[in-house]
Formats: sequence, structure tokens, C-alpha cells
Amino acid sequence: MTAEPLPLTGERTVPGIPEENYWFRRHEAAYLALARHCTGATVLEAGCGEGYGADLLAGVAARVVAVDYDQLTAAHVRRAYPRVHTVRGNLATLPLADESVDVVANLQVIEHLWDQHGFLVECRRVLRPGGRLLVTTPNRITFSPGRDTPLNPFHTRELSPSELDSLVRGAGFEVESLQGLRHGPGISDTIIERQVAVVLGDDGWPDDLLTEVKAVAAEDFVITGDDLDGSLDLVAVAVKP
Repeated sequence: MTAEPLPLTGERTVPGIPEENYWFRRHEAAYLALARHCTGATVLEAGCGEGYGADLLAGVAARVVAVDYDQLTAAHVRRAYPRVHTVRGNLATLPLADESVDVVANLQVIEHLWDQHGFLVECRRVLRPGGRLLVTTPNRITFSPGRDTPLNPFHTRELSPSELDSLVRGAGFEVESLQGLRHGPGISDTIIERQVAVVLGDDGWPDDLLTEVKAVAAEDFVITGDDLDGSLDLVAVAVKP
């Protein structure tokens, strides 16, 4: 039986929706880049959302446990992605034993949390020594430029590169790499603002823009350590000593 798709609320990215394809592929690009850290590992995805990322990681991991607080979301992931072990739980107190996983993946989630430090301390608790923390989050400098509060109403606190680095180190991790995701040459730099204009307007999607958005692929994004302040999303890999 095919699982019903989750409703598109703006809080999470949902695959299979043409108008959402740009954001889905942007997030998918980070999962694909980070999957190598999950090979053969026991992985916790903390805040799994729709579940497509947890399922992608399950293709290389020994086991993936996906945790989400939302009951509807957890039930959807359980139905849609049977190779993922799904648990409904609060990220403030992860429902796992101490030192029970090799990797914690937290992609496009930490900006939604009120107690970001407390969450990272929980991640450190459940990780085995030498385990890795994988974090992606919108770059505050480019996502909500010139603002003290996030543009996205579902975000509580967005981070700049230096803020993310300090936050992760402050929770007891060693930062192995901090990079930024950005558009490759195949994506127009105006594609975000043109999509926002459509969402805020009443005229619907122009055919040419929708065609452009539908054509975006994960391979159209690049992840590099250059010009972190100018990147779209931050991609951090940290290690528990």
C-alpha cells in the first residue's frame, strides 16, 4: 500500500511536488554528500521530517533510527519507508541509550529548535566515542539577510558559519569540517527570489519558472569550503572525542 503524502505546510520539505522540487533537491544534495559517513553505521536521524533522507541513508547504513516529534510525520515515515526504524520522540531528550549510535544526522532541523545547545549535548550523549555528528542548516547571513529574527516562521534561531562552529564546539565536539552549499553553474542565482515572489503573489506559477524548478537536480548544487558567509546552507561534520 502506498503511503499518502504529507501535507505541504512550509515546515518540512516534501518530495514529489513539482513546485517544491528546488528545495527538495537542495536538501537531497546534502544527504548525498554526507551519506559516506554513514556506511555500515548505526545512524540516528534526529528530526527526520518526511523521511526521504533517512531512507536514503538506509541505503548505505547498517541501521537507521528516525526520530520525529510530530505524530502524523512519524506514522507517515513508518508506512512509507519500511527499512527505517521510526520512533516518535522529543529531540530535547532523545529516546536512545548512551553511546548507542555511530552517527547522528540532523539536516535542516537545528534552526527549528529552541534549546540548540541542549540538543547537541543529547547528540553527544547517544554517540559512541569517535562517532560523527552531521548538521546542515540555512546560513543566516543569506537566508534572512539583515534580520534579527528568521524570515521562516517555523525557525527559532538561524546560524551564521561562525555561530554554528561555536555552538558545536561548545557542546563538546571537534569540528572536522565546515562547508557551504551553493548553486552550481546550472542554477540561476535569481531562482529563489522568483519562487518567493510567486508564493507571496496571487498570479500562480509562470510556466517557464515551473519548468526551471522541476528541472533542478541534486547535482546542480556544490558543497565547498570557499566563502562560507556567502553560502546558502551550512554543512558541518563533527566528531565526539
